[in-house]
Amino acid sequence: MARSSGFSTNLNTKRQSNGMRPLIVFSLISVLLLTFYIREGEAGPIHAVRSGVTTITSPVRFVGSAVAAPFNAIGNVFSNLTASQDTLDELKKQNEELTSKVAELSEAQKTAERLEGLVGLQSTYNLKSTAARIVGASGDAWTSTVTIDKGSADGLTINMPVTSSAGVIGQIIEVSAKTSTVRLIGDENSGVSAMVQDTRAQGMLQGQADGTLRLEYVSVDSDVKVGDIIVTSGIGGVFPKGLPLGTVSSVEKSANDVYYTIVVRAQTTAENNEEVLVITSLTDEQSASDEDVNTANGTPQGTSRDAATKTKDESPDDSSDTSETTDSGSSE
Repeated sequence: MARSSGFSTNLNTKRQSNGMRPLIVFSLISVLLLTFYIREGEAGPIHAVRSGVTTITSPVRFVGSAVAAPFNAIGNVFSNLTASQDTLDELKKQNEELTSKVAELSEAQKTAERLEGLVGLQSTYNLKSTAARIVGASGDAWTSTVTIDKGSADGLTINMPVTSSAGVIGQIIEVSAKTSTVRLIGDENSGVSAMVQDTRAQGMLQGQADGTLRLEYVSVDSDVKVGDIIVTSGIGGVFPKGLPLGTVSSVEKSANDVYYTIVVRAQTTAENNEEVLVITSLTDEQSASDEDVNTANGTPQGTSRDAATKTKDESPDDSSDTSETTDSGSSE
């Protein structure tokens, strides 16, 4: 009987030993494959086999995920239904906080982008300027103005030009200690000496009662077409030469007209901006040269532009030299 028991014990031990052998063999194979996988390059045979298996099994895994998705969703629904009210309230609070944080970060990013644009404009045109923020707008239908949060205490004065990152928006017409009023270029009392960037044809960009812009006093002998970019001419020494004002949207000429009727689409509007640059002074390079002034005054449109500026900005008995042209906004 004892002999039989010993034989049974030896048999069980042998079976357990035989059962462990495949596990040991597979473990050794796995270690060897892992070692070869790590040491071989991306183009090695083991990498190639793995890539092939992944490609073959991808459809199966995709189908499995698609089949499991509805059940996972149902599981989430039941989890939510069985969650306590305190847990749901906490999750709702966290969601609101995350939503608020995303909105805050998005606003900060947009502000940074606008400020980066202003710095880019300042650097590109070498502007001597100070940054300000738009804090209000005109509340009537007769004027187009905005209020900025800097004034005489910050060194600002009447006639200083104001620009956004995209181009000119207006000119200061009133200053208090802490704020300034800016007349927008779309105001019907606004006027900026301008020119066509490509052909240098001179004119006066004037706001209209309907809020549109027109480039006035450009001779029909000049070359102007839709899509031309309009920039400041620098004549008058108020606006730096070359700042973007807008783009020609239409050009019309009647049979006996001396000047074109040119409608300009503004490069930017105050409604699309919060931060602006106030240009505090000009360098010699930013003002129109004597040649620019003489060229403008030597053409019919230059002479008429001067006359129009005087009618608008100067008293009848003003005896100043007609060879100097000023931006109409500088008369305030």
